[in-house]
Amino acid sequence: MKEIRILDKKFRELITEKAIRNRLDELARQMNSDLAGKDVVFLGILNGAFLFAADIFRRIDIKARISFVKLASYEGTSSSGTIKELIGWNEDIKNKTIVVIEDIVDTGNTLERIVDELAIRKASEVKIATMLFKPAAFTKDISLDYVGFEIPDNFVVGYGLDYDGYGRNLPSVYTLIK
Repeated sequence: MKEIRILDKKFRELITEKAIRNRLDELARQMNSDLAGKDVVFLGILNGAFLFAADIFRRIDIKARISFVKLASYEGTSSSGTIKELIGWNEDIKNKTIVVIEDIVDTGNTLERIVDELAIRKASEVKIATMLFKPAAFTKDISLDYVGFEIPDNFVVGYGLDYDGYGRNLPSVYTLIK
């Protein structure tokens, strides 16, 4: 297994680039089928989901739009527990099907905030797509519609996820070696 160093930490490859590509193809096929005929807006959550959002959106062959919001809750290698809205909402989503594109769902705090905002803005339907899901950390009652990979409750980096700003460009997902 590949190991890398980012700043002061060592990481081991958890999900390969090839496995990611294969799973993206599967998720896109499912989305294209499920969302056909609907007025769809994909809503990518920055910064972490930018690669997942771009890669999945390129595989979508239905009529759809994409927009982004930026929320933050991480500091270093753990969730801060608070969510700071950094870039607001600029898309009219009333009566539209929204597909939230997340890089990772762990506690669900960020996701809960987003789903609440979408309800206030009267989205007709909200679907959740996440590249990574940590079931052991999840504390909310929110349905996830499209899950790339379920992973243990460990800190991960790569494929859009970072450690203090570094590692987002890695094509695979790596887990922290403790």
